[in-house]
Amino acid sequence: MLNRRDLLTALVTASIGATATPLRTLAASLQEGRKKLPWRNWSGSQHCLPQARVAPASVSELQEMVASSKGVIRPVGAGHSFSPLVPTDGTIVSLSRLSGLVDHDPASLQATVWGGTRLGDLGKPLEDVGQAMINMPDIDDQALAGCLATATHGTGLTIGCLPTFVQGLQLVDGRGNLHDCDADNNPELFKAARVSLGAVGFITQVRLQNIAPYRLRRESHWRSFDEIVAAAESLAGQHRNFEFYYVPFTGMGFTDTHDFTDEPIASTEKLDANEGVEDLKLARDWLESVPKLRELILGAYMRTLESEVTIEKSWKNYASERNVRFNEMEYHLPREHGIPALKDIRQVLEANHPEVFFPIEFRYVKGDDIWLSPFYGRDSCSIAVHRYFDEDFEPYFKSIEPIFRKYQGRPHWGKLNTLGREDLRALYRHWDDFAAVRREYDPDGRFLNPYLHSLLG
Repeated sequence: MLNRRDLLTALVTASIGATATPLRTLAASLQEGRKKLPWRNWSGSQHCLPQARVAPASVSELQEMVASSKGVIRPVGAGHSFSPLVPTDGTIVSLSRLSGLVDHDPASLQATVWGGTRLGDLGKPLEDVGQAMINMPDIDDQALAGCLATATHGTGLTIGCLPTFVQGLQLVDGRGNLHDCDADNNPELFKAARVSLGAVGFITQVRLQNIAPYRLRRESHWRSFDEIVAAAESLAGQHRNFEFYYVPFTGMGFTDTHDFTDEPIASTEKLDANEGVEDLKLARDWLESVPKLRELILGAYMRTLESEVTIEKSWKNYASERNVRFNEMEYHLPREHGIPALKDIRQVLEANHPEVFFPIEFRYVKGDDIWLSPFYGRDSCSIAVHRYFDEDFEPYFKSIEPIFRKYQGRPHWGKLNTLGREDLRALYRHWDDFAAVRREYDPDGRFLNPYLHSLLG
């Protein structure tokens, strides 16, 4: 008997012939840089050939490197940012050797963590000392310092982005000096450093506010687009964490919720999300020229999919493995504009871009008071659009970005956008305050690569 994936393949292959997509190669000459190590991000859209790549083993080693090196210095984490925050022909510095739990306080449920710690490596050590992160994003490969630099977030109507959990920071500035800061000690630096684009200093240690370990019940349900958008606000209020995905050219999507539970760990059978994306690509390749047939087949197929339930420790239940690479644009809009913007995006997408198959992701984030947080001063909805890594993202993103801007969106710092200095200044009331602190702690512009120099130099 055919399983659902075989059924989908049979339906698609019976409809129309396939086309092949050539792979794109990294545009860098290894011959020219034979003594250097090239760098590229996860998707391959950002790359450079730095003069040096270093990974200090201690804070003092990092301080010495910053004080003695020449040219631009940029921090690098897991490379999951799509914007050009890292590329430089100077020095790239990884904090991967500054990783793990430093200290913890069982009374306050706070923990001090090295900035180079990957989120996926933090769950178990925190659990072992009776703590857990308040929330997590849907990818846990990122380094903690990089999450703060770009205001990485999960989803939840009453939960802020990851920098809102930060109670204190330690960082190395542009001349190699070490600073500690929190709301009472160096408060201006703290306001700037919690979301800093890596332009104020290297974040070496982070003091996080956590909560006691907890389990989550995660449920995913397939629904029609109209049903999802009609229920989204209600579902966001009913569940601790709520997000949804819309699959282009199907009329269908799925909702994803998380709630606290004491139930025993268990799971229903799950679809492989990476295989699912590959299936959507197959359908696109074969049916791109007949979108109505594509919607008919995929919509019918998705209506056969069953709901999924996973009960697991929090740190195991948030993230999903992402093996299919993509490029991404994400904007954060005032909450009241989220659903209207999504409807406009769907209309433009399905009228003009039959080549797109990646789902659109929609999340909720609580507002905050961090200077360069995209959620500053307003509860927000985040909408993310994706394009397969080996295909040209520019036409699609160029047609969607004006919708984001129409609805007062602020771009995710780690995602692709075309905004310049004056655009961003208009969106952030503390832009000049941030720039002043940046100059104070990096007066020589050591942390400004060409992209950041265009914004802050």
